[in-house]
Amino acid sequence: MTTLSDFSANTLTGQEQDLAAYAGKVVLVVNTASKCGLTPQFEGLEALYEKYADQGLVILGFPCNQFASQDPGTAEEIGEFCTKNYGVTFPMFEKIDVNGKDAHPLYKWMKSEQGGVLGMIKWNFTKFLIGRDGKVIERYAPTTTVDKFEADIEKALAS
Repeated sequence: MTTLSDFSANTLTGQEQDLAAYAGKVVLVVNTASKCGLTPQFEGLEALYEKYADQGLVILGFPCNQFASQDPGTAEEIGEFCTKNYGVTFPMFEKIDVNGKDAHPLYKWMKSEQGGVLGMIKWNFTKFLIGRDGKVIERYAPTTTVDKFEADIEKALAS
């Protein structure tokens, strides 16, 4: 059975990261954008990460420019923006596609597990919660804020 550990992705610095490094952790995967009306969600995501990282939560940010070209910057510009404006310390990855024939394999898998409407990612800041076993637990809409799923994170961390 496929799990998060079966995938890898390149970090913002271009280093390949085997996602098996997060085995045994609760993982929240988010497709992000720097110039989106939902961009302020970085603040809540970072607060969530700081609150639960020592209990085993990791957030993985995947910049995506597929929605109204809202993340046009280079990897360096994206990293600088996230750090300077929102103090992001959770792992950020290179820009990827989340829909279409060039969608990253991680996103193809997550969408197959939790399809949502039409099986596509609708917009920036769609979130997938992955349990300690590496399996997708839940998918959250772009507008769903941290306060709406923090209890699910706590439950996953407790299991």
